[in-house]
Amino acid sequence: MNLCPLRYVLDVGSFSCRSAIHHCALSDEGAVWLSSRDGARHSALMTVGFSGEVAEYYAKFRRGYPEQVLDFVQDYFSLTPEDSVLDLGCGTGQLALPLAPRVRSVIGMDPEPDMLRLAHEAAGRRGVRNAVWVLGADTDVPALGTLLGHEPSLAMTVVGQALHWMRHEELFRDLLPLFRAGGGIAVIANGTPLWLQDTAWSRALRSCLEQHFGTELTASCGTADQDRIRYAQALEDAGFSDVRSTTVSYPDELTFQQVIGGLYSAIPAEQLPGAEQRPAFEYDIRKALPHAEPFPEQVHVSVLVGRTV
Repeated sequence: MNLCPLRYVLDVGSFSCRSAIHHCALSDEGAVWLSSRDGARHSALMTVGFSGEVAEYYAKFRRGYPEQVLDFVQDYFSLTPEDSVLDLGCGTGQLALPLAPRVRSVIGMDPEPDMLRLAHEAAGRRGVRNAVWVLGADTDVPALGTLLGHEPSLAMTVVGQALHWMRHEELFRDLLPLFRAGGGIAVIANGTPLWLQDTAWSRALRSCLEQHFGTELTASCGTADQDRIRYAQALEDAGFSDVRSTTVSYPDELTFQQVIGGLYSAIPAEQLPGAEQRPAFEYDIRKALPHAEPFPEQVHVSVLVGRTV
Protein backbone atom coordinates (compact mmCIF):
# COMPACT_ATOMS: atom_id res chain seq x y z
CA MET A 1 0.00 0.00 0.00
CA ASN A 2 1.34 3.39 -0.92
CA LEU A 3 -0.07 6.81 -0.19
CA CYS A 4 1.43 10.16 -0.87
CA PRO A 5 0.28 12.77 1.66
CA LEU A 6 -3.03 14.42 0.92
CA ARG A 7 -1.45 17.71 2.03
CA TYR A 8 0.63 17.51 -1.15
CA VAL A 9 -2.29 16.34 -3.26
CA LEU A 10 -4.35 19.30 -2.04
CA ASP A 11 -1.47 21.60 -3.06
CA VAL A 12 -0.69 23.06 0.34
CA GLY A 13 3.02 23.60 -0.22
CA SER A 14 6.64 22.49 -0.05
CA PHE A 15 8.58 20.63 2.60
CA SER A 16 11.56 22.96 2.27
CA CYS A 17 12.72 25.32 5.01
CA ARG A 18 14.95 28.35 4.47
CA SER A 19 16.80 28.64 7.74
CA ALA A 20 20.28 29.71 8.78
CA ILE A 21 21.74 26.62 10.45
CA HIS A 22 24.81 26.73 12.63
CA HIS A 23 24.82 24.02 15.25
CA CYS A 24 22.97 21.00 16.54
CA ALA A 25 21.93 19.51 19.84
CA LEU A 26 20.65 16.12 20.96
CA SER A 27 16.98 16.09 21.92
CA ASP A 28 15.31 14.04 24.65
CA GLU A 29 13.82 11.82 21.93
CA GLY A 30 17.26 10.83 20.63
CA ALA A 31 17.18 13.09 17.57
CA VAL A 32 19.69 15.71 16.55
CA TRP A 33 18.05 19.10 16.08
CA LEU A 34 19.63 21.29 13.44
CA SER A 35 19.04 24.74 14.88
CA SER A 36 19.33 28.41 13.99
CA ARG A 37 21.73 31.08 15.26
CA ASP A 38 19.82 31.63 18.48
CA GLY A 39 19.54 27.88 19.06
CA ALA A 40 15.77 27.83 18.71
CA ARG A 41 14.24 24.70 17.29
CA HIS A 42 12.63 25.48 13.97
CA SER A 43 10.54 22.34 13.46
CA ALA A 44 7.35 24.38 13.29
CA LEU A 45 8.69 26.05 10.14
CA MET A 46 9.30 22.70 8.49
CA THR A 47 6.29 20.67 9.55
CA VAL A 48 4.18 19.25 6.72
CA GLY A 49 1.38 17.74 8.77
CA PHE A 50 2.87 14.35 9.67
CA SER A 51 2.54 14.88 13.40
CA GLY A 52 0.63 13.37 16.29
CA GLU A 53 -1.74 10.58 15.31
CA VAL A 54 -0.81 10.91 11.64
CA ALA A 55 2.75 9.90 12.48
CA GLU A 56 1.44 6.98 14.53
CA TYR A 57 -0.62 5.76 11.57
CA TYR A 58 2.40 6.30 9.33
CA ALA A 59 4.57 4.07 11.52
CA LYS A 60 1.94 1.34 11.65
CA PHE A 61 0.58 1.27 8.11
CA ARG A 62 3.22 2.52 5.68
CA ARG A 63 4.73 -0.48 3.98
CA GLY A 64 8.43 -1.20 3.85
CA TYR A 65 10.60 -1.79 0.80
CA PRO A 66 11.44 -5.10 -0.89
CA GLU A 67 14.83 -6.63 -0.19
CA GLN A 68 15.52 -6.53 -3.95
CA VAL A 69 15.49 -2.72 -3.75
CA LEU A 70 18.03 -2.69 -0.93
CA ASP A 71 20.17 -5.24 -2.79
CA PHE A 72 20.09 -3.09 -5.93
CA VAL A 73 21.27 0.11 -4.23
CA GLN A 74 23.90 -1.80 -2.25
CA ASP A 75 25.34 -3.27 -5.44
CA TYR A 76 25.09 -0.05 -7.45
CA PHE A 77 26.86 2.09 -4.84
CA SER A 78 29.15 -0.76 -3.66
CA LEU A 79 28.02 -0.18 -0.08
CA THR A 80 30.30 -1.67 2.58
CA PRO A 81 30.27 -1.93 6.39
CA GLU A 82 32.53 1.16 6.40
CA ASP A 83 30.01 3.42 4.65
CA SER A 84 27.56 6.06 5.88
CA VAL A 85 24.25 6.83 4.18
CA LEU A 86 21.65 9.58 4.51
CA ASP A 87 17.91 8.83 4.37
CA LEU A 88 16.37 12.22 3.57
CA GLY A 89 12.68 12.49 4.43
CA CYS A 90 13.11 9.31 6.44
CA GLY A 91 9.66 9.23 8.02
CA THR A 92 9.51 6.56 10.71
CA GLY A 93 12.47 4.62 9.33
CA GLN A 94 11.01 2.38 6.62
CA LEU A 95 14.27 2.64 4.64
CA ALA A 96 16.79 3.74 7.24
CA LEU A 97 16.27 0.78 9.57
CA PRO A 98 16.69 -2.05 7.03
CA LEU A 99 19.67 -0.22 5.51
CA ALA A 100 21.43 0.07 8.87
CA PRO A 101 22.77 -3.53 9.06
CA ARG A 102 24.37 -3.09 5.62
CA VAL A 103 26.53 -0.04 6.47
CA ARG A 104 28.50 1.56 9.28
CA SER A 105 25.95 4.30 10.02
CA VAL A 106 22.67 5.78 8.83
CA ILE A 107 21.50 9.38 9.21
CA GLY A 108 17.71 9.62 9.16
CA MET A 109 16.62 13.21 8.45
CA ASP A 110 13.05 14.50 8.50
CA PRO A 111 11.25 17.79 9.26
CA GLU A 112 8.70 16.18 11.62
CA PRO A 113 9.76 15.60 15.27
CA ASP A 114 7.05 12.96 15.80
CA MET A 115 8.33 10.98 12.81
CA LEU A 116 11.84 11.01 14.24
CA ARG A 117 10.60 10.03 17.70
CA LEU A 118 8.85 6.99 16.28
CA ALA A 119 11.85 6.09 14.11
CA HIS A 120 14.08 6.30 17.19
CA GLU A 121 11.68 4.03 19.12
CA ALA A 122 11.52 1.54 16.24
CA ALA A 123 15.32 1.46 16.09
CA GLY A 124 15.42 0.61 19.78
CA ARG A 125 12.94 -2.23 19.36
CA ARG A 126 14.94 -3.65 16.47
CA GLY A 127 18.27 -3.27 18.18
CA VAL A 128 19.59 -0.77 15.62
CA ARG A 129 22.42 1.15 17.27
CA ASN A 130 24.08 2.80 14.27
CA ALA A 131 21.35 5.27 13.29
CA VAL A 132 21.10 8.94 14.26
CA TRP A 133 17.90 10.94 13.72
CA VAL A 134 18.22 14.54 12.54
CA LEU A 135 15.48 17.17 12.40
CA GLY A 136 15.93 18.90 9.07
CA ALA A 137 14.61 19.52 5.57
CA ASP A 138 16.14 19.33 2.10
CA THR A 139 17.49 22.88 2.35
CA ASP A 140 19.35 21.93 5.53
CA VAL A 141 21.64 19.60 3.58
CA PRO A 142 24.47 22.18 3.32
CA ALA A 143 24.43 22.54 7.11
CA LEU A 144 24.54 18.77 7.46
CA GLY A 145 27.56 18.78 5.17
CA THR A 146 29.29 21.20 7.55
CA LEU A 147 28.62 18.83 10.43
CA LEU A 148 30.00 15.88 8.47
CA GLY A 149 33.25 17.74 7.77
CA HIS A 150 35.02 18.92 4.66
CA GLU A 151 35.98 15.51 3.25
CA PRO A 152 33.32 13.79 1.09
CA SER A 153 32.00 10.97 3.26
CA LEU A 154 28.52 9.84 2.26
CA ALA A 155 28.16 6.71 0.16
CA MET A 156 24.50 7.31 -0.65
CA THR A 157 21.54 9.56 -0.04
CA VAL A 158 18.24 7.77 -0.41
CA VAL A 159 14.93 9.61 -0.79
CA GLY A 160 11.95 7.30 -0.41
CA GLN A 161 8.55 8.63 -1.50
CA ALA A 162 9.46 12.18 -0.48
CA LEU A 163 11.22 13.97 -3.36
CA HIS A 164 7.97 15.63 -4.51
CA TRP A 165 8.16 17.73 -1.32
CA MET A 166 11.62 19.03 -2.15
CA ARG A 167 13.36 21.45 -4.49
CA HIS A 168 15.10 18.58 -6.18
CA GLU A 169 17.36 20.54 -8.57
CA GLU A 170 18.91 22.48 -5.68
CA LEU A 171 19.04 19.39 -3.50
CA PHE A 172 20.96 17.38 -6.09
CA ARG A 173 23.53 20.16 -6.43
CA ASP A 174 23.85 20.53 -2.65
CA LEU A 175 24.38 16.79 -2.19
CA LEU A 176 27.00 16.29 -4.90
CA PRO A 177 30.06 17.45 -2.88
CA LEU A 178 29.11 15.26 0.10
CA PHE A 179 29.66 11.91 -1.64
CA ARG A 180 32.71 9.72 -1.68
CA ALA A 181 33.88 8.46 -5.06
CA GLY A 182 31.14 6.32 -6.60
CA GLY A 183 28.56 7.55 -4.10
CA GLY A 184 25.30 9.18 -5.10
CA ILE A 185 21.54 9.40 -4.91
CA ALA A 186 18.75 6.83 -4.98
CA VAL A 187 15.20 8.12 -5.49
CA ILE A 188 12.64 5.46 -4.65
CA ALA A 189 8.89 5.56 -5.34
CA ASN A 190 7.06 2.91 -3.34
CA GLY A 191 4.14 2.29 -5.68
CA THR A 192 1.27 4.31 -7.13
CA PRO A 193 -1.00 6.13 -4.64
CA LEU A 194 -4.00 4.01 -3.71
CA TRP A 195 -6.47 6.44 -5.26
CA LEU A 196 -4.68 6.59 -8.63
CA GLN A 197 -4.50 2.89 -9.44
CA ASP A 198 -6.28 1.25 -12.36
CA THR A 199 -8.75 -0.85 -10.38
CA ALA A 200 -12.45 -0.46 -9.66
CA TRP A 201 -11.92 -0.09 -5.92
CA SER A 202 -9.18 2.53 -6.38
CA ARG A 203 -11.37 4.62 -8.68
CA ALA A 204 -14.23 4.36 -6.18
CA LEU A 205 -11.90 5.41 -3.36
CA ARG A 206 -10.71 8.43 -5.34
CA SER A 207 -14.27 9.50 -6.09
CA CYS A 208 -15.22 9.27 -2.42
CA LEU A 209 -12.15 11.22 -1.29
CA GLU A 210 -12.70 13.91 -3.91
CA GLN A 211 -16.24 14.36 -2.69
CA HIS A 212 -15.10 14.50 0.93
CA PHE A 213 -12.29 17.02 0.34
CA GLY A 214 -14.05 18.93 -2.42
CA THR A 215 -11.18 18.77 -4.90
CA GLU A 216 -9.82 16.62 -7.72
CA LEU A 217 -7.02 14.27 -6.71
CA THR A 218 -4.57 13.91 -9.59
CA ALA A 219 -1.07 14.55 -8.20
CA SER A 220 1.25 11.61 -8.83
CA CYS A 221 3.50 12.36 -5.82
CA GLY A 222 6.62 11.57 -7.81
CA THR A 223 5.49 8.09 -8.88
CA ALA A 224 4.62 8.69 -12.55
CA ASP A 225 6.88 7.99 -15.53
CA GLN A 226 7.17 11.70 -16.31
CA ASP A 227 8.39 12.32 -12.75
CA ARG A 228 11.19 9.78 -13.17
CA ILE A 229 12.22 11.35 -16.49
CA ARG A 230 12.29 14.80 -14.89
CA TYR A 231 14.32 13.61 -11.90
CA ALA A 232 16.75 11.69 -14.13
CA GLN A 233 17.42 14.79 -16.21
CA ALA A 234 17.96 16.84 -13.05
CA LEU A 235 20.50 14.29 -11.78
CA GLU A 236 22.44 14.51 -15.03
CA ASP A 237 22.24 18.31 -15.02
CA ALA A 238 23.64 18.38 -11.47
CA GLY A 239 26.67 16.34 -12.53
CA PHE A 240 25.73 12.75 -11.67
CA SER A 241 26.65 9.97 -14.07
CA ASP A 242 25.45 6.47 -14.97
CA VAL A 243 21.87 7.56 -14.25
CA ARG A 244 19.59 4.56 -14.54
CA SER A 245 16.41 3.08 -13.10
CA THR A 246 14.92 -0.27 -12.24
CA THR A 247 11.52 -1.47 -11.03
CA VAL A 248 10.58 -4.19 -8.55
CA SER A 249 6.95 -5.32 -8.87
CA TYR A 250 4.83 -7.62 -6.76
CA PRO A 251 1.13 -8.23 -5.99
CA ASP A 252 -0.44 -7.41 -2.65
CA GLU A 253 -3.82 -7.51 -0.96
CA LEU A 254 -5.10 -4.97 1.55
CA THR A 255 -7.66 -5.31 4.29
CA PHE A 256 -10.14 -2.50 4.76
CA GLN A 257 -8.33 -1.52 7.96
CA GLN A 258 -5.08 -1.20 6.03
CA VAL A 259 -6.77 1.08 3.51
CA ILE A 260 -8.17 3.25 6.29
CA GLY A 261 -4.94 3.26 8.27
CA GLY A 262 -3.03 4.25 5.16
CA LEU A 263 -5.45 7.08 4.49
CA TYR A 264 -5.08 8.38 8.03
CA SER A 265 -1.30 8.32 7.57
CA ALA A 266 -1.66 10.68 4.59
CA ILE A 267 -4.18 13.24 5.87
CA PRO A 268 -2.61 16.35 7.46
CA ALA A 269 -2.95 16.35 11.24
CA GLU A 270 -5.22 19.42 11.24
CA GLN A 271 -7.57 17.75 8.73
CA LEU A 272 -7.58 14.26 10.24
CA PRO A 273 -11.14 13.33 11.22
CA GLY A 274 -11.61 13.44 14.98
CA ALA A 275 -12.24 10.23 16.89
CA GLU A 276 -15.98 10.92 16.93
CA GLN A 277 -16.02 11.56 13.16
CA ARG A 278 -14.05 8.53 12.06
CA PRO A 279 -16.87 5.96 12.16
CA ALA A 280 -18.89 8.04 9.67
CA PHE A 281 -15.84 8.68 7.49
CA GLU A 282 -14.97 4.97 7.43
CA TYR A 283 -18.59 4.04 6.74
CA ASP A 284 -18.62 6.30 3.68
CA ILE A 285 -15.38 4.76 2.39
CA ARG A 286 -16.59 1.22 2.99
CA LYS A 287 -19.92 1.96 1.30
CA ALA A 288 -18.13 3.42 -1.75
CA LEU A 289 -15.85 0.46 -2.35
CA PRO A 290 -17.34 -1.98 -4.88
CA HIS A 291 -16.56 -5.32 -3.21
CA ALA A 292 -15.49 -6.94 0.01
CA GLU A 293 -11.91 -7.13 1.18
CA PRO A 294 -9.20 -7.99 0.37
CA PHE A 295 -8.45 -5.21 -2.10
CA PRO A 296 -5.79 -6.27 -4.64
CA GLU A 297 -3.05 -4.02 -5.96
CA GLN A 298 0.04 -4.43 -8.08
CA VAL A 299 2.90 -2.60 -6.41
CA HIS A 300 5.61 -1.14 -8.66
CA VAL A 301 8.61 0.11 -6.67
CA SER A 302 10.82 2.22 -8.93
CA VAL A 303 14.42 3.08 -8.13
CA LEU A 304 16.27 5.90 -9.90
CA VAL A 305 20.00 6.20 -9.21
CA GLY A 306 22.94 8.36 -10.20
CA ARG A 307 26.49 8.51 -8.88
CA THR A 308 29.68 10.53 -8.84
CA VAL A 309 32.65 9.65 -11.00
